[in-house]
Amino acid sequence: MTHVPVMLHDPTHEAAPATRARLAAPATLDDKTVALFDIGKSRAGEFLDYLERALHDQDVRTRRFAKPTNAKPATPAILGDIAEHADVVVEGLAD
Repeated sequence: MTHVPVMLHDPTHEAAPATRARLAAPATLDDKTVALFDIGKSRAGEFLDYLERALHDQDVRTRRFAKPTNAKPATPAILGDIAEHADVVVEGLAD
């Protein structure tokens, strides 16, 4: 199997992004809250609705967050709210 390097990009739109170590994914979603983050792209809500139903079927807590438009970066207030109220984030990137 060939190892293909993966390039991760900082979605925060910072002019000089801070270097951050990637957090390890939790082993399970037990006792975790999953943030479902709609960035305002077309049909992202449909994807997140489907995912939310699937997570609820597995007794996983979810909380919805949204940017007002996909044309601008998320505000510090939205990002802070997500950081305060969720353990894991799924970002809805559908078109």
